[in-house]
Amino acid sequence: MSTPSGFDELIHPSTRLSVVALLAATEWADFPFIRDSLSLSDSALSKQLHTLEEAGYLEIQKEGGGRKRRTKVRLTARGRTAFEGHVAALRAIVEGAGPAPVQPAPQQHAEAGR
Repeated sequence: MSTPSGFDELIHPSTRLSVVALLAATEWADFPFIRDSLSLSDSALSKQLHTLEEAGYLEIQKEGGGRKRRTKVRLTARGRTAFEGHVAALRAIVEGAGPAPVQPAPQQHAEAGR
């Protein structure tokens, strides 16, 4: 089976997929909300956000300074398109992996005269 169109290797790892799925449901999300919702450490989340930002899938804004610094994240149009394409590709994979049609068992004929 070939990989369906839209499958995105960058989004596919479970942590990144969870981040993108969470962001797809909102306009902006604060770093602590994402971290707590996905039960990630600050460093693990930062690494995933950086990877997605480098790909152009996220926009990250830092507001304020010092202890009041706030980090907000959102999907870019490119990120939303990639996520939607990836979800469609996953659906195609799942639908294509349905149970195989049941083949009828060959009929056995009783031998005459026994």
